[in-house]
Amino acid sequence: MSLTVKIEKHLENFDLNIDITEDSKRIGILGASGSGKSMTLKSIAGIERPDSGRILLDGRVLFDSSSKTDIKPQQRKVGYLFQNYALFPKMTVAQNIAAGIHSKDKEKTKIRVNEMIAKFRLEGLEERLPSELSGGQQQRVALARIMAYEPDVILLDEPFSALDVYLKDRMQEELMEMLSGYTGTVIMVSHSRDEIYRFSDRLLIIDQGRVINHGNTKEIFRNPGTRSAAKLTGCKNFSSVMVLDDHTLRAEDWGITLKLSGSIPEDTTFIGYRAHEFVPVWGERKENCIRFELSSKAELQFEKNYYVKPEREKYDRDSVITWFVQRNMWEELDKKGLPDYLQLKESDILFLK
Repeated sequence: MSLTVKIEKHLENFDLNIDITEDSKRIGILGASGSGKSMTLKSIAGIERPDSGRILLDGRVLFDSSSKTDIKPQQRKVGYLFQNYALFPKMTVAQNIAAGIHSKDKEKTKIRVNEMIAKFRLEGLEERLPSELSGGQQQRVALARIMAYEPDVILLDEPFSALDVYLKDRMQEELMEMLSGYTGTVIMVSHSRDEIYRFSDRLLIIDQGRVINHGNTKEIFRNPGTRSAAKLTGCKNFSSVMVLDDHTLRAEDWGITLKLSGSIPEDTTFIGYRAHEFVPVWGERKENCIRFELSSKAELQFEKNYYVKPEREKYDRDSVITWFVQRNMWEELDKKGLPDYLQLKESDILFLK
């Protein structure tokens, strides 16, 4: 199923300008809070009206400013799962699910409700009100209501944002399971890179209302292209660079020179390096290393975080290098002590604009 969104809308702090065409069944939209992610979803659903542009779903026009077409939300065959689930507070579970079925045939509606009750494991909760349900149960009811409607697209607007870490992990797995048999398109908005990486095959990264990267999710994480996109995908370490020749650059913020076997991409103005990719080096300095001079550290249950001073006399906090050490390396550190250097692997350097 193909989805085209080419819209513009003036917002308070920036202009939303989205131009994408996708036919993937699992699409993620990643961006910081207030970047325009939810507004994009609401425009697709018909809850918000763009100032101009077009929205097409499998060739069907949902919105077209030039022809003044604006299909009502309930006629778009788009299901929207709100952050707070938006269940009717005075309706029972069964009534909430039935509210999503547009049929005058009471018997067919009852059969469909029972199907959704069974599919989403809500047996025994049919007569309960939303206030009597857990957060996970409320989410299942909201999704059952959407699925009962049989939409072509399901939009998930930060569905785990209000949950603690334990519940979030369980409900992500549960949601994936519940959506496993759904053949339509699912779009999930989040500011969590882990949620997006786990869920989506294709990814849009939005910053200040604009798509700054769009493509295969895993490939974008491997090669985000810009500093903004790399930051949103979880990269912690950045340095501006001076390119000295095709194979040599100076990482200005870190005070080191890197020599590479491959050619440095054109227009590289920054490099990034993920905090868990450094290789500890004891003894003599190797190529592409930074001296390990500890600034501070934080010990967590499953990870130790070390903050290393750059090789410059004067530097700001943003230039301090972050090294994440997983538990499987703790024993080696206990035996050898902290390393003398941290080495950057060429294959893990992110060349950024």
